[in-house]
Amino acid sequence: MDPYQNRRWVIILSIIAVSIVMVVRLLYLQVLDDKWADRSEEITHSEKSLKPSRGLIYDRNGVLLVEASQVYDIYVTPDKIGETDTTELCKIFDLTREEFDKKLEKASNYASYKASIFIEGMHKDDYAKISYILPELDGFYEERNTQRGYPEHIAAHVLGYIGIISKEEYDADRNSEEPYYTMNDYIGKSGIELVYEKELRGKRGKVSYLKDRLGNEKEDLYSRSAKAGENLYTTLDVELQKYGELLMHNKVGCIVAIEPSTGEILSMVSAPFYDPELFVGRDFGKKYAKINQEDSLGLKPLINKGIYNDTYRPGSIFKLVQALVGMEEGVIQHNTAFACNKALIGCHNHPSPTSVSIAIQHSCNPYFYQVFKKLIQRGDDPSIFKDSRLGIEKWAAAVKSFGLGVKLETDIPGVKSGLIPDANFYDNEFPSKDKPYGKHSWAFSTIYSNSIGEGEIGVSPLQMANLAAIIANRGFYYTPHLVRKVGENGEKRDIYQKRNYTVVSPEHFEPVVNAMEQVVLNGTAKRAQIEGISVCGKTGTVENKAENINDHSVFIAFAPKDDPKIAVAVYVEYGTWGGTWAAPIASLMIERYLNGQLSEKGKAKEDRVTSTSILYKNQKFK
Repeated sequence: MDPYQNRRWVIILSIIAVSIVMVVRLLYLQVLDDKWADRSEEITHSEKSLKPSRGLIYDRNGVLLVEASQVYDIYVTPDKIGETDTTELCKIFDLTREEFDKKLEKASNYASYKASIFIEGMHKDDYAKISYILPELDGFYEERNTQRGYPEHIAAHVLGYIGIISKEEYDADRNSEEPYYTMNDYIGKSGIELVYEKELRGKRGKVSYLKDRLGNEKEDLYSRSAKAGENLYTTLDVELQKYGELLMHNKVGCIVAIEPSTGEILSMVSAPFYDPELFVGRDFGKKYAKINQEDSLGLKPLINKGIYNDTYRPGSIFKLVQALVGMEEGVIQHNTAFACNKALIGCHNHPSPTSVSIAIQHSCNPYFYQVFKKLIQRGDDPSIFKDSRLGIEKWAAAVKSFGLGVKLETDIPGVKSGLIPDANFYDNEFPSKDKPYGKHSWAFSTIYSNSIGEGEIGVSPLQMANLAAIIANRGFYYTPHLVRKVGENGEKRDIYQKRNYTVVSPEHFEPVVNAMEQVVLNGTAKRAQIEGISVCGKTGTVENKAENINDHSVFIAFAPKDDPKIAVAVYVEYGTWGGTWAAPIASLMIERYLNGQLSEKGKAKEDRVTSTSILYKNQKFK
């Protein structure tokens, strides 16, 4: 036989033999030997998400306002709960039977086969009491998380709070281009926490690992660390914010302070206020509901009045806008005189104004009645109704350039536009039982109360403070905002570095500024005087039409006159005259911010303010 032929057969037979051995071995492993089958069932591949630490929040000087501390969330998977005695579980978790059943029902309704939060925000001391037994409880496990803390206990409305993501929020995220959340995540619910959620939340990490059938981790295969959220550096001055809250204790209303040269919000106080620590940790829902239930006076402590209450009428502070628009439109000059004719509209006793400045100083109602009348009835059309429509359209457009009646593009959620009524408003939206207007049914004679900041005008305290900043800047403003930068090396957004100009020429602002100085020196705001500081301001007294209810006290101001560092708006509900409470509160904010301390006169003023409660609608004041 050919030797080459022999070799060929040897190779073929060898291949066949090896193949037979391999087939037999595989058959043994897969069919006869169940060791590896058991092993494959015992070891499974799994992944888990690593939650990042939430970013911190600081004031303008680096003082920590919001911190993040480690807590433990207890999760439950209802379908995996064993035969453990419910009474024993209640004892372990320090819950009543009713509380336990309610939490378990909520988890079951979410998904009985999935894990969901059973107890959130457990501090380490409480967790230590149950950590030894938790691994033995079927269906329960813990997960570390971060919880907010508030070292200064201030600015709750501005900072906002975080809470468990709602189903609506979760569904919206699932339908977005880059889904991020799980059903058990915390998310910003209000304030800065809401607006800067993406920056604060950080980036998730991930661990890929092997685990046995008991759920024990056996071996890490891959991991990616979580990246902490960015820190926020706000515009708030912690000391000024604290002081504002002190002054507004036991009062209803708002303080907003702005740096005119930047638009940075130095302080925003909404009263009544609450400690932001109140909503931290367990039983958030109960605490939230309790605050509302205990609000027997209807003071709405959870609402940020600085931005939400855009139905506040500005009162006489609006005369500043009327004067500026009137001069710009040419219906008056800075030296225009009008008699204080009380037959036109009510007013207090004072000499008839011989100029715009004197009219502002004495807050003359008939003067600004005449200004508004000239703005509305310009004689552009022989029909009184058409003429009024043309006039109010020009007037409304000019007023809106002051950031009134429009939404300011700020970084505060829930900002409202307020209302500067125009022709469309009176034609269509305004008719009511007590004022049955409509197209061809209104004219100046039916809307003249707008001339003095009453009527249908609605303005938020933020817009009032911005108005003070506009006059301080002689005609422009930077959009008010709360965050200076995101991250250590972050930069301010372009929108907050842009000047927004009014339609009024700069030269028209000087007589108004001079008048505001005289209001404080010799007018209705003498209580706002500060030794050594030139304060420019304007009082407002907003009418309460209901019987036996005090009017509201309003004041806007800026200082110093020629180099403004701060602009302030104060609104004290039921505080009567603008000069009674709002003016002294504003002056204290200014003095404290510019000087860092109070003079003896300032201390006496502070004592009067802080010792007085203004919570009721019919109080009598000195």
